[in-house]
Amino acid sequence: METVTLVILVLILLLVIVALFRAVQIVPQSYAIIVERLGKFQAEFGAGMHLLVPFIDRVRNTVDLREQVVSFPPQPVITSDNLVVSIDSVIYYQVTDPKRATYEIANYLQAIEQLTVTTLRNVIGAMDLEQTLTSRDQINGQLRGVLDQATGRWGIRVSNVELKSIDPPASIQGAMEQQMRAERDRRAAILTAEGVKQSQILTAEGDKQSAILRAEGQAQSAILKAQGESRAILQVFDAIHRGNADPKLLAYQYLQTLPKIANGSSSKMWIVPTEFTAALDGIAGALGGKSSAGGPGSAAFAADAEAEAVGVDVSGMESSLDIAGDLAETSLQAPEEALAEARGEAQSASEEVADDSSSIPPSSRGE
Repeated sequence: METVTLVILVLILLLVIVALFRAVQIVPQSYAIIVERLGKFQAEFGAGMHLLVPFIDRVRNTVDLREQVVSFPPQPVITSDNLVVSIDSVIYYQVTDPKRATYEIANYLQAIEQLTVTTLRNVIGAMDLEQTLTSRDQINGQLRGVLDQATGRWGIRVSNVELKSIDPPASIQGAMEQQMRAERDRRAAILTAEGVKQSQILTAEGDKQSAILRAEGQAQSAILKAQGESRAILQVFDAIHRGNADPKLLAYQYLQTLPKIANGSSSKMWIVPTEFTAALDGIAGALGGKSSAGGPGSAAFAADAEAEAVGVDVSGMESSLDIAGDLAETSLQAPEEALAEARGEAQSASEEVADDSSSIPPSSRGE
């Protein structure tokens, strides 16, 4: 009898311990539990210690109230230009109502995944490949709006949707790489052309400035050269004027210069100028000879020349100069001899030119 009583007491003690253990429920922070009594929703308990009725109340579900991140596997999506792209998506969501998340939908995570796939196909189907690759923010905004509206009645808030990767087919990737390479080559060619253009412009500007400076230098040089020649002519003229040179001396100098003109190594023909005879007549008249050319003033000039003595007039010079004495003692060649010698040189030069012309073959002369 005592043994039976002892067993009953032990069973009652075990029952009390189990009842107490099941009656006390501790909920961690950021979690919530759904309690049912006899199969019906009883209460929603947050963080802390709660007492339940043993064998009557039970915990239906423990809900994590923190924001969750879930990554869905790649999904094939067809764009508006009939290209299949593979898209990975990431969803950020949070349970705001544990009761509705427990009773409104059986598996809210699977529902979010399927809703994301269908919405993504609808959005991408209205875009071509280029828009799909460049409109991630627009796609994310549309997905978040649709998901947030659909999951709101489930007690879930979708905070953000991100497209992790958009992978077009391999052939399309190769074509895109070629297009990008061609675009970069085009930009490089444009930049090179712009550089060449700027270089040519700068070179032309430099050549222009150089030509202007060179022309200014040549102009200044010509001006300085002309000024120098002008000063030289003025000095020579002044010297001649101060020396009181008369036509006799100038005619004699002219006569001495003519043989030097014909003495060049490249001279093949000596043209006797028309002034040659006049110069000879002038010298002959100055020295007391007769003029070979007739003219209105030739007789008078010859008479004046005969009246003058053969020599040099040094009356205008100072007696202290040695040059005056030298000039007075200088004996000049007779006018007839000088005239005959000059005419002989002219005749010989003309004959030499005639001989050279006759020795040239007719074919060389163009006959």
